[in-house]
Amino acid sequence: MTSNNIIKNRYEFVYLFDVKDGNPNGDPDAGNFPRTDPETGHGLVTDVCLKRKIRDIVPLMKAGGGDTVPAGYDIYVRHHSRGGLALNAQHKKAYDALGMDPKKEEKGKKRDTIAKARKWMCDNFYDIRTFGAVMGTEINCGQVRGPVQINFARSVDPILSMEHCITRVAFTQEEKAETTGGVSEMGRKTTVPYAIYRAHGFISPNLAADTGFTEDDLALLWEALETMFDHDHSASRGEMHARKLIIFKHESALGNAPSHKLFDSVQVKRKDAAKPPRSFEDYQITIDKGSVPSGVTIDERL
Repeated sequence: MTSNNIIKNRYEFVYLFDVKDGNPNGDPDAGNFPRTDPETGHGLVTDVCLKRKIRDIVPLMKAGGGDTVPAGYDIYVRHHSRGGLALNAQHKKAYDALGMDPKKEEKGKKRDTIAKARKWMCDNFYDIRTFGAVMGTEINCGQVRGPVQINFARSVDPILSMEHCITRVAFTQEEKAETTGGVSEMGRKTTVPYAIYRAHGFISPNLAADTGFTEDDLALLWEALETMFDHDHSASRGEMHARKLIIFKHESALGNAPSHKLFDSVQVKRKDAAKPPRSFEDYQITIDKGSVPSGVTIDERL
């Protein structure tokens, strides 16, 4: 990564996406029902879930429809079914590339060895350069605090989790088909009729200088947020779409306004509070640009 292309500005962003007749993020501790805040009933989507989608779409975009991802855009945390490796195997790549042996390095050089491995990991893995990683395992590549942080997404209104009975006519075992007389097996599926979710993100140029996060990386992040749901469809998720990406760019690295004031300038409200929401058109999104302090510019996408 070229150091002269490292981002120099602080950013915050508001990300809005919706779900229709799907489960945006099931909770394994609750029978895979959609995650909710038990006190308010609002739906939740974890930061891990959102980062997973970004990690999945980046190689597709960089490969351009092919199989080869350019150097610098590999993904560290990748599912094994998509070519992922155990994390120690990923760490070993750094030591092999640098001609180092993690088990034979002199103790006095251990810190320098880890620093070199850490930099190699940042240079070669997009998600480490972006989100950071804890790599102090058996093959130690240190720790990285990423410049991009995304919090949990929360639904604008409380959600209704609906449970549906489904049937399956194909049996897994011949014995079961014979004993049941060919009657369909029963199952359950949970969905949210409709909900719009809101997530907040933060980007630090100070941490970007440490990991090598560049303007090109930033442009790739915005593109990923805009398109990642288009390549993540499944039977359980129903229809999910990115609806709005509102980016606040500060003139300085330290920032020109508190993040909460910028977030407060974006309001998402139901047009008819008496009517249950069932589409994006049921909501109105407004940005109070007059309340945004000088030194901050707004880029509204989607």
